[in-house]
Amino acid sequence: MGVLSAPATLEELLREYAPQVLGAVVRRYGDFDTCEDAVQEALLAAAQQWPAEGIPAQPRNWLITVASRRRIEVLRSENARRRREDAVSHEPPAAVVPSVDDSLTLLVLCCHPALTTASQVALTLRAVGGLTTAEIARALLVPESTAGQRISRAKQKIREAGATFALPPPDELETRLAAVRQVLYLIFNEGYTASSGARLHRVELTAEAVRLTRQLRDRLPDDGETAGLLALMLLTDARRPARTRPDGALVPLAEQDRSLWDRAAIAEGTALITETLARAPIGPYQLQAAIAAVHAEAARAEETDWPQILRLYAILEALAPGPMVTLNRIVALAEVRGPAEALRRLDAAGLGEHHRVAAVRAHLLERTGDLAAARSVYLEAARRTLSVPERRYLTARAARLPAP
Repeated sequence: MGVLSAPATLEELLREYAPQVLGAVVRRYGDFDTCEDAVQEALLAAAQQWPAEGIPAQPRNWLITVASRRRIEVLRSENARRRREDAVSHEPPAAVVPSVDDSLTLLVLCCHPALTTASQVALTLRAVGGLTTAEIARALLVPESTAGQRISRAKQKIREAGATFALPPPDELETRLAAVRQVLYLIFNEGYTASSGARLHRVELTAEAVRLTRQLRDRLPDDGETAGLLALMLLTDARRPARTRPDGALVPLAEQDRSLWDRAAIAEGTALITETLARAPIGPYQLQAAIAAVHAEAARAEETDWPQILRLYAILEALAPGPMVTLNRIVALAEVRGPAEALRRLDAAGLGEHHRVAAVRAHLLERTGDLAAARSVYLEAARRTLSVPERRYLTARAARLPAP
């Protein structure tokens, strides 16, 4: 045994083992719901014991053993206590600890189509990410009771749907993997630009999304969209150090100090998307990663290859249309053909009342010289967002302009 050098080491180790242990226990006993609770208890026991006692020689086996015991304790009745104690007093033989890595199966199960998106996110963070309910609640800015209810309902839904701990047949797998990628993307986005609250970033979520996406790519090395998703996360998160000022104020992309960007992440993301585009069928995540790579290649904002970005958005909109894709294409259009044409396209697009639509409209109005109207729309956008940093930024933009 070895004594842990830092709490972070323990946290990282337990999160690495969490899906492996859960997969082994579910594979042995079959019931996801009870086994997941048992694994959480085993992780908690390790967090309490290992700092003082040292890491076991076979930490994964230790966790599987403890989780197996917890699972038996929960299911056996009080009348069978003595029999239970006899049964769990011996560690399972090494032969029952499978070597197979079930992380992919767990990801697919946690993103079961019977679950809501919110439940998929919470269950993925818990079962595959190894986060506690309290950690998930803090990360998602919801009460702990709400996070707990989401997880409980998700496990109940999986049980009611009769889902088995196995990958779906090949004709269903790609659809299920698309849901997995979407959940990981949602986790990343919520961490990169929090939809509400006082912080713009929640690094614990972006880091977890990158970690889980790396795991997914390790298991699917030939999947172009998984590689594209990882590249997109790396290239996007590389800009995080420059996105806020010391006081927490948001800094738009054009005004960021690019010397603060994480060049190692940019190099990894660019190499990954370049290699993937050359060999894999093109997909939406790859296109978004390619756009992020074009931004990353510009040493200064004015050197950005906007015509190339506009072409990439045109392809993306044809392949995976959506309001945010259309909005971003309009932003690129403004850089290539001017704000007036972009405003006309925005008016015709009918993108609804999202605060980012209003923010883009205000920016385009400001660029056309309609400052009073821009001020009004900036304030409208500020009222619509639940993010405190975004609201402050939009309010500050409005304050620079004359009142109507």
